[in-house]
Amino acid sequence: MEDHNTANISEPASPAASVASAEIAAEFAALSVEEKEQRRAEWSQELARVEEEINTLRTVLASKTRHASDLKRKLGITVWKELTDDVNQGFKNVKESTVFQRTESVLKSTGEKTASVFGSITSGITSKFSQMKNSESMRSIEEKVGSAYENVKTKVTSRSGSVSSFPDALDENNTDFGLNSPTDSVTK
Repeated sequence: MEDHNTANISEPASPAASVASAEIAAEFAALSVEEKEQRRAEWSQELARVEEEINTLRTVLASKTRHASDLKRKLGITVWKELTDDVNQGFKNVKESTVFQRTESVLKSTGEKTASVFGSITSGITSKFSQMKNSESMRSIEEKVGSAYENVKTKVTSRSGSVSSFPDALDENNTDFGLNSPTDSVTK
């Protein structure tokens, strides 16, 4: 029967607990049957007292929780407000954490580098457009377009005898030849 009692002892977690458990088991095994029964009775009574204290503490805790809820209600503190405060505190804790600060730093650095790259690209494109605008071929195209416009404008003024804008001259030229704009046929 003594072997049966020591077989029910659970394995301790640490070497120190193992030594303590072995000592307790050895002391208990050395006791007589009456002394073992007496110890078990003492332990059962102590367990009953501890369980009673636990139940009393649960009752007191429930009463205190109700009282706290009543006070919060009177103060206008709602469950939603508590939840919001908890979430805000959680965000604050996250923002203050070193992991978040490192992540924020990396994102800032990446954003700055990206902005720098886009700035370089934009300035490069602007520079190329400026170079194109000032190039000989672009000046040549501008001159040709300008002279073509002047030639058309001169021909229009010489035919009608009056100076008008280019779109007006085109409209006048189209009506001279019986050509109507697409909107004219819709309105007629």
